[in-house]
Amino acid sequence: MHATQGDRIVIRGRSVGSPDRHGEIIDVRGADGGPPYEVRFQDGHRSVVFPGSDFIVEHASADETV
Repeated sequence: MHATQGDRIVIRGRSVGSPDRHGEIIDVRGADGGPPYEVRFQDGHRSVVFPGSDFIVEHASADETV
């Protein structure tokens, strides 16, 4: 898995009815874009995340990075 600062993430809900969690990668702590990632979630909570199979990276487009 590869990510850069500013990419968005989605962590799928683990059970039926559980909402997905959305956030923004604010720091990449692994080598060459690898995990762990520091993520700021929509509710303002910040956490260091080691991605699992329920983790999706949505890469920021070049137009979004200024």
